[in-house]
Amino acid sequence: MLYIVMYHYVRDLKHSRYPNIKGMDIELFRQQIAFLKASFSVVRTEEVLAALDGQITLPENAVLLTFDDGYIDNFTYVMPILEEEKVQGSFFIPGKSFEAHSLLDVNKIHYILAAADIRRLLPDVFERMNFYRGREYDYPSNEELFEEYAVANRFDSKETIFVKRMLQTALPERVRNLISSDLFERYVGVSEEVLAYELYMSREQIRTMKRHGMYIGIHGYDHYWLGNLSRQQMQEDISKALDVMDEFIDTKGWVMNYPYGSHNKDVVEYIQQRGCRMGMTTEVRAVDLAIEDRYLLPRFDCNDFPPKSENYRGNNK
Repeated sequence: MLYIVMYHYVRDLKHSRYPNIKGMDIELFRQQIAFLKASFSVVRTEEVLAALDGQITLPENAVLLTFDDGYIDNFTYVMPILEEEKVQGSFFIPGKSFEAHSLLDVNKIHYILAAADIRRLLPDVFERMNFYRGREYDYPSNEELFEEYAVANRFDSKETIFVKRMLQTALPERVRNLISSDLFERYVGVSEEVLAYELYMSREQIRTMKRHGMYIGIHGYDHYWLGNLSRQQMQEDISKALDVMDEFIDTKGWVMNYPYGSHNKDVVEYIQQRGCRMGMTTEVRAVDLAIEDRYLLPRFDCNDFPPKSENYRGNNK
């Protein structure tokens, strides 16, 4: 079996500007890498691709390390540890993060939630939804949307999930941008531009990671829910990502990591046409390469492994 592990923020949380951000503390990361090396065989993305093509067989307990969103944490904290431990990480970077130096919506939301009490934030979101509804934009009532989208998952309360879904995908894009920028200004206390430059890797840093043996893959351009876009919008986003990531990938054999795990038949068909060899989702279980669809590989969250938990043991089929 292959276990694919998904990371986002990895940093010294205690001494960071926003210690409540949902990430893995650097010391726990060190412990987790030590556990994974002792309990599994850490493999490279190139080896997984070769195994999918029938060229090699992976070790019985293989694990692949993946890092989403292109955070500068990956460069300053993660890469030195991986190099020290002589293992590869695979980094999936939205093109917009370093090309436009613009804060992604997903990160606006993360920092709003890290800075605001949800009991205060939720009424603010409702108020702004009411303000924009019926002016230029039409969408269901707050009550209807809460009933549909406020569903807790294993990491977040139903209220937090509701705020995320409203600002990620459910509301019209322009409304999402207006509300998230307003809330960001109110709660976070730093400009979007300043945080964008602090948060993401630069092109030079990505280049350095690749030179040091790390794998670089595609994570869309704008970090959209690709499965929710029109076919034209989806193709434009992926094409733009391939253009700006050109120097870091093999355009005839690259790897896709769907933002939010969102995909559909059109997305999968299009990435195949554009030279993709493997795709990763956010479905939680281990991978049996003999039967798995290579474009729909599941991944575990880093919190599913020690020292955080042993949830991975219950999801290996």
